[in-house]
Amino acid sequence: MAGRRRYAERQLSLDLGQEVDPHVFQIDEAGEHGEVFTRRWVVELILDLSGFTVDRDLGGLVAVEPSCGSGAFLTPMTERLIVSCRIHDRPLSDIRSALRAFDLLPANAELAQKVVAGALVEAGLNDAEAKSISKDCVRCGDFLLTSHGDDAADFVLGNPPYIRLEDVPTARSAAYRRACPTMRGRSDIFVGFIEMGLRILKPDGVLGFIVADRWMHNQYGADLRRLVSSRYAVEAIVSMHDVDAFEESVSAYPAVTVIRRAEQSTAVVANATKAFGEANAPSLTKWVGSRRKSVSTTALSAVKLSEWFDSELSWPSGDPANLALVADLERRFPSLQDQATGTRVGIGVASGADSVYLTDDPDLVEPDRLLPLLRTRDTTSGEAKWSGTHLVNPWENGQLVALDDYPMLAAYLDSRSVDVRKRHVAQKYPTNWFRTIDRVEPGLREKDKLVLPDLKAFIQPVLDRGQTYPHHGLYFITSERWDLEVLGGLLLSDIAELFVATYCVKMRGGCYRFQAQYLRRIRVPGLDDLDGGLAAELAIAFRARDRKYATELAATAYGVDQKHLVRLGR
Repeated sequence: MAGRRRYAERQLSLDLGQEVDPHVFQIDEAGEHGEVFTRRWVVELILDLSGFTVDRDLGGLVAVEPSCGSGAFLTPMTERLIVSCRIHDRPLSDIRSALRAFDLLPANAELAQKVVAGALVEAGLNDAEAKSISKDCVRCGDFLLTSHGDDAADFVLGNPPYIRLEDVPTARSAAYRRACPTMRGRSDIFVGFIEMGLRILKPDGVLGFIVADRWMHNQYGADLRRLVSSRYAVEAIVSMHDVDAFEESVSAYPAVTVIRRAEQSTAVVANATKAFGEANAPSLTKWVGSRRKSVSTTALSAVKLSEWFDSELSWPSGDPANLALVADLERRFPSLQDQATGTRVGIGVASGADSVYLTDDPDLVEPDRLLPLLRTRDTTSGEAKWSGTHLVNPWENGQLVALDDYPMLAAYLDSRSVDVRKRHVAQKYPTNWFRTIDRVEPGLREKDKLVLPDLKAFIQPVLDRGQTYPHHGLYFITSERWDLEVLGGLLLSDIAELFVATYCVKMRGGCYRFQAQYLRRIRVPGLDDLDGGLAAELAIAFRARDRKYATELAATAYGVDQKHLVRLGR
């Protein structure tokens, strides 16, 4: 065991290209390593979806298992290699160069070697040759810090560790970030495994993992999503949040994820329910290989998309039928934010100290330094009902005012200078210490605009007729050509909400974040193509706050059969 530990430490020195103190990277074998072991039938499903099947000449290819544990993936991989070698008249010794596996823990590597050797002995090899092959196939080493070379693998298959990068020892974490630059922020370590796995693929090579799907939506996965979109093809995403996929119960939001080094083509999106199990897996594999475009059962719903969503902001999630609908609408209609119609999405003003800058006192400072401010609470009725709050406004035409010109403002800010100056923005711009975080946009108050509260269980567009300026809890939409009541009718619909629900991770309590990045994902019918009578009815639905009628009208405008619109959980 000690010898294996010394080997791993020497390997780290070689992989990092420098001599390192072995104690810096010493492995705490009793510590937390994010090990979650996958059930055999789930492994078989991943191998099938990845194309690691015995009808192929697997002995002439290279498969890598980057975090093999005690052999959950290695066992069926070795068994398939043995069968494939026999079918294609290859000696079993070819497995020596066809299989590579890594594990950080010496005990796991030793168990995995025994798994491979045992399968080879059972297949007819003598004990010595089987052990020799298994030792060549399975290494005690760190996959992320190993120099694999380019075009090293036809397959990268497995279940990488579930552990936050900040829970990894500092020196090793820094080495991981250097080796895998997509591991940003509070990344999970499996992001690095996906990146490294993709980078070592040969052309047309395939990565097949089961991993938490949060990287597809959260900020820390943005660089990895960008990498995938630029160089790889998403082939299958099978969400298994409620499936009993692991040997132990874990809350990991897992998804089978299959990505190929190739041009993007058809992508399979599936949601497996709690009823999905070993008996259902073969039917999924069979459907993927068929010409059928969709399938829906109590255990599984799935569709085949003609292409994947090209976005580094967030990948979509939700009911596969709805994802197919969103993909179709994205293909056929322009974005809500559009230069052709002069339509823009923005966010209200953030002060950095609302206790200072927000007031209900109309005599606090000079009258023209008070800006009527619309807050989230002013929109709950579906109408903009200003409650009397003002922003103490230090801006004029996009520039900070001279405090000498406004003695009441100057005196008030000076009396609150401790709170004002301790803000980050004040410390960053000390000469402009009294500024709000955001500039007040000239002319925005006077414009008609739709405003939408950020955190809501459903989409809630509200029309402000140029009376107030939005607070930072509100997003706004202005347009040079759209009648905002007509546009409001479209945005009130379930179809508009579907875009946000598809790209936004639902918060606890069932709320969505109606932020600018998600609102800009909404597609709308071409303004010049919208029937005048239909437009008038959309305006009526908006004024009446009739969501159901707005959805019926929007479905007509988009050319969508309402029965294909899966409800959003309401």
